Amino acid sequence: MASTMLWASRAASYLRISVFHRGFSTVLKDLKYADSHEWVKVSGNAATIGITDHAQDHLGDVVYVELPEVGAAVKQGDSFGAVESVKATSDVNSPVSGKVIEVNEELSNSPALVNSSPYENGWIIKVEMNDSGDLKNLMDSEEYSKFCEEEDSKH
Repeated sequence: MASTMLWASRAASYLRISVFHRGFSTVLKDLKYADSHEWVKVSGNAATIGITDHAQDHLGDVVYVELPEVGAAVKQGDSFGAVESVKATSDVNSPVSGKVIEVNEELSNSPALVNSSPYENGWIIKVEMNDSGDLKNLMDSEEYSKFCEEEDSKH
């Protein structure tokens, strides 16, 4: 495998084609992150939640997203749904507590949005937060990047 990769890199270099090696996942600066690999973007009292680029990359191609009902209560750290991929099924935990005010219905027809656009079109739910203090328990982008590097080095 390594010799094939080396050959491909040399061929690409000779042909002046860049070869993309995915060495890290995208982490956005204005979001907060849970150690279970969910992100949250806060606007006022509303929080948009999804899984991180790191999580979707490890899951592989997402084929189904289990969504909660609008109005359901979610608690920080507890599961509110699941993401099923060709590799595995993984619970999705809420990084904040509150009430679900919207679910991303697009994921029912296009679950792969979680892969192609984890921070924009692939969001999962929007929550009316009970307590913005929940955000203190989450990581910023730098902390989350370090967390992922350390976690990946263990595998």
